[in-house]
Amino acid sequence: MTFFRFIAAGIFLLALSLSAPIARAQDFAAALADFTTDSFSDTEKAVTTIATSGNPRAADVIQALQDGRLFFTTEPKAVFIRTADGKFADAATGQAATPASPRPVRLNNRLRRSVDAALGGLTLLSPDANKRLEAAISVFRSRDAAALPTLDTAIAKETNTRVKRALTEARAAVILFKTDASETDKLDAVAVLRARGDQEAKALLSSLPADSPTNVKTAAQSAVAAIESNLALWATAQNAWYGISLGSVLLLAAIGLAITFGVMGVINMAHGEMVMLGAYTTFVVQEIIRTKNPALFDYSLLIALPLAFCVAGLVGIAIERGVIRWLYGRPLETLLATWGISLILQQAVRTQFGPTNKEVGNPSWMSGAFEVGGLTITYNRLWIVCFTLAVFVGLLAMLRFSRIGLEMRAVTQNRAMAASMGIRTGRIDALTFGLGSGIAGIAGVALSQIDNVSPNLGQSYIIDSFMVVVFGGVGNLWGTLVGAFTLGIANKFLEPFAGAVLGKIAILVLIILFIQKRPRGLFALKGRAVEA
Repeated sequence: MTFFRFIAAGIFLLALSLSAPIARAQDFAAALADFTTDSFSDTEKAVTTIATSGNPRAADVIQALQDGRLFFTTEPKAVFIRTADGKFADAATGQAATPASPRPVRLNNRLRRSVDAALGGLTLLSPDANKRLEAAISVFRSRDAAALPTLDTAIAKETNTRVKRALTEARAAVILFKTDASETDKLDAVAVLRARGDQEAKALLSSLPADSPTNVKTAAQSAVAAIESNLALWATAQNAWYGISLGSVLLLAAIGLAITFGVMGVINMAHGEMVMLGAYTTFVVQEIIRTKNPALFDYSLLIALPLAFCVAGLVGIAIERGVIRWLYGRPLETLLATWGISLILQQAVRTQFGPTNKEVGNPSWMSGAFEVGGLTITYNRLWIVCFTLAVFVGLLAMLRFSRIGLEMRAVTQNRAMAASMGIRTGRIDALTFGLGSGIAGIAGVALSQIDNVSPNLGQSYIIDSFMVVVFGGVGNLWGTLVGAFTLGIANKFLEPFAGAVLGKIAILVLIILFIQKRPRGLFALKGRAVEA
């Protein structure tokens, strides 16, 4: 008798285990039928049922609904998914189908939130870590309590630290707004969101339900205050980084001017056009690479750098030999002559390339960004900061240790003595002007990665470049470095309060007042030659 009871119990359990998948399959088929009624309430019921059915096709159906690719027919009642090639497949089986007059399943804003939450719950256990991360973010925003069991399972299985943190934060968001969650769980959720510390966490903690326990409300208010303080600190750091980034751009544009204006005493109004020539050289190089050998695109800037230096440097030497050398000691005539040259160069470029902006692409190693705490750093700005400092150090080393650097310093400090020692001062003048122009050319290569390449590119930087050189100290490269970063950071801290234009005006007024106190700038050159 006992043996027969044992057999009967086994048969019952086997039947029960076989009936569960059949029931789930029936639920899935019935839920699909709800899509054919064209009712928002039935569609919502179908989404909930399909998301919890465990059917392997559930994610495809919900994804198709979210993408607007889910269709239905009423005669016969059937649901179809439109594939990427425009054909249809049966939603229940995935087999190809040819429906007659299919109609799309409609969504409204409330349903879209339900679909996002359902899709998030379905992909929380995906083998792809990126999909799990996206699902966790989706659940964090939807705060769908139905996803809580799946979240607990996913957190227990997760080994990726970043994804596990996102899952834990999503669970905290759900718990915080779950009416039947215990006070202890809600306090733990507040602690998790406080540790997250961003604007989304602050928004959640600020919008607690009115019936939340007093201790939870107090903890949430304390967390909001801590997050605001933390965000203010990171905002200051972000502004400082933007200032350093702007300062590096100003230094790159001004460092060539520090040689031609600061060292040679030539007011070169065509300096901005040397920057423009460097940017257009980059454009031409990239166009040739795009048409001849696209595989070299990531090396386009490395190819453009020496070419831009040579093009701008040769144009600079031609200007010095053709115009400037006849005007040494006559600053007003030099200013007018170089201004005229700048207009000629702008028109020449406009005639050749047209007046519109030209597309200069970022190589893959300069694209994208990464985050450090609450600080977002883009790769192109980071590379420009590094490149600017490398150019500065290289220029200092060249002037300090090379023969041509020694002769440049000798000629600019005492031309007569240098000539008496056998130095060809005219040749050194041309090379110095060419060096300043060449550096402006490679500045154009860098600026092409963050600014529009157009005939007016140089005009955007010429005033700022003169301000940097005058503020830092005429003829002093270290002064140019400090001046560029000081003005860049001051600009970025003034802009949020005064706006971009008023911020620049304020900087200009401050420089004028500063020059009244220190006419030779921040780092004034000293010595008999300067005093003379």
